[in-house]
Amino acid sequence: MATILVEDGALLAAMQMSAGIVESALDSLLPQAEGAEQRLVEAMRYAVLGGGKRLRAFLVMEVARLFSVNETCAARVAASVEMLHAYSLVHDDLPSMDNDDLRRGKPSCHKAFDEATAILAGDALQTRAFEILAEPDTHSDSEARCELVLALALASGAHGMAGGQMIDMLAEGQSLNAPQVTRLQALKTGRLIQYSAEAGAILGRASHAQKQMIIAYGRDLGAAFQIADDILDTEGNVADIGKTVGKDEAQGKATMVAVLGLERAKQQADHLAAQAAGHLDSFGEKADLLRALAQFTVQRKS
Repeated sequence: MATILVEDGALLAAMQMSAGIVESALDSLLPQAEGAEQRLVEAMRYAVLGGGKRLRAFLVMEVARLFSVNETCAARVAASVEMLHAYSLVHDDLPSMDNDDLRRGKPSCHKAFDEATAILAGDALQTRAFEILAEPDTHSDSEARCELVLALALASGAHGMAGGQMIDMLAEGQSLNAPQVTRLQALKTGRLIQYSAEAGAILGRASHAQKQMIIAYGRDLGAAFQIADDILDTEGNVADIGKTVGKDEAQGKATMVAVLGLERAKQQADHLAAQAAGHLDSFGEKADLLRALAQFTVQRKS
């Protein structure tokens, strides 16, 4: 059924609808400012509005839908994830990190503004993400809000995304084996994708067993997503993916393509996508779009 959903456009239509809802939430949650901070807010909005696949946001929205969560509440959490993700991209593109001038088909934030403004914009997007999660409008249950904050902190800190970025920088030019690359990618990219799925379950006050299945889905989906990114960096083009290609090999980055070779990396991505979909068996047909998303993740061209 997942294949049919991808082919008939149901998944893409659902992702576009979700992206529109989350875009509106982002616009509302990051209003234009006046005064001395106006330039900072402009840089924040530049970094997060009007671009990207919104895959993480879709994960929040679609998992929340499994548990009949109010759409407005889910959209707030999805927007906070997109802000956190945008902050990571802004900082990742800086000259001191990956030094990339192109993001989502347009100049990176530090190129459109300047380095100092980009750093502050990333900092402010990160703090706004947590602020939104803590606000009563996100969930009436304060325990749920605390769980969301804690889970995002774990996913994005020294033992999550930031730690993964540090490992990635240290690994340049080194020969890492498959388990080492898997851990690097699980932290740098996979943890935020895993959190996005988990957040929907937290919003829905899912049972422990249900939440564990959702977390396992998000973990394997995140791993498949990053390998697919590695493949796109090898086979893709700037027009399709909206960022510089071929940089991983040029910079000696540790990737699964470098470790396994292109064909075996594709096989591993397919295996992980199928494994991710398998974690959703207990949710029945309600999870068909999430199963289709796993397939889409490894078939995408951008």
